[in-house]
Amino acid sequence: MRHVLFSALLLFVLGACSRPDSTRMESSDTASATAPAEPMDTTRAPAVNAQSDTLKTVQRRHRFSSPSTDDTFRLVLRGPSLLAGEATFTITNSGGETIFREALSAADLEASMVYEMKNNTATQAEREAFVRRRMDEFFADKNFRTPAVTTRDTYQAGTIDRTTWNDLRRRPDSIGFQYVVGKEDGRRIAWSPLKQQVVRIGSFGG
Repeated sequence: MRHVLFSALLLFVLGACSRPDSTRMESSDTASATAPAEPMDTTRAPAVNAQSDTLKTVQRRHRFSSPSTDDTFRLVLRGPSLLAGEATFTITNSGGETIFREALSAADLEASMVYEMKNNTATQAEREAFVRRRMDEFFADKNFRTPAVTTRDTYQAGTIDRTTWNDLRRRPDSIGFQYVVGKEDGRRIAWSPLKQQVVRIGSFGG
């Protein structure tokens, strides 16, 4: 009888040890469910902390994706300082939808200063002033062009497909925008009614 009781007690202990820890499993499931999703915006490489100060904002309304309403072009620089921040360039249509987004570092805005320097070095104040001026001139009239693609333009492989290019070429009311990243990486973009998105139509500089 004593042997039977001992065997039953041993089985009970072993069963209790092998039972899943429900508290641990619930905690794990909760952590998995609340884990942050991967950011949707793949243009931002590593992003500045969302709590960083907004250092400078430049904004302009201009026709772009629609022939009858203006889009909002915005460049916002955030970060610990003008020379160590990140600028977000966005285009938002009249319906409030962001149709274009690109992240630019402060270095991207500062790099072309080398072509204006009279000495081999520049002071911090001079560098900061240049970044401010670059932002102020980012949406200047000279950077918009109608039509976006003219009959004199040459198709550049590695940008958009030929069909989209030819479609834009047939649209005299299309509007292109160009901007420079770094020293001489000139980029030209336009809204494609065919694709219903912003496309890169070419490069300049470099």
